[in-house]
Amino acid sequence: MPRYVALIRGVNLGGHNVKMDRLKKLFEALGFKKVETFIASGNVIFETASTSVGALEKKITAHLEDSLSFPALTFLRSDQELAAVLEHEALEHFGTHAVYIAFLPAVPSKESQAKLMSYRSKLDDFHVNGREVYWVCKTHMSDSPFFRVGIEKALGTKATVRNATTIMKLVDKYPCKKK
Repeated sequence: MPRYVALIRGVNLGGHNVKMDRLKKLFEALGFKKVETFIASGNVIFETASTSVGALEKKITAHLEDSLSFPALTFLRSDQELAAVLEHEALEHFGTHAVYIAFLPAVPSKESQAKLMSYRSKLDDFHVNGREVYWVCKTHMSDSPFFRVGIEKALGTKATVRNATTIMKLVDKYPCKKK
């Protein structure tokens, strides 16, 4: 059975507090198996027989928004996709710089990518790889001029952001299942 990681936008930010045991129960109510949460920032690991990622994202997002009464856009990646995120060249900078990974619903257009790249500076660099954007931030995130702009505004699409350390820990804890 395929295993997915749901990366939920806005959980435990801006007053949208959700206990992880409640989030787990909401996923179990959808019939998902082996549901676990990982840190309190809206990361849920689960198994399901479904392989339609788009349908799953819509189903989860609608269920969470109905249950939690706030927008809870969900971005799914299979365990293999999440592991592949860590193989990108942008992570070469990880030892000396913070790398943040933005998960997107779709590959951004060339125009959106060009707009994002216009924000490159001596403090900020960006790499786009499919549905992920890697932000290499050479200062504290909140000290970056780009922080006030943000990925969503720069690209014109919704996103959820995790630091590379969180993704590394997720991949380590939930290694790819053998097919």
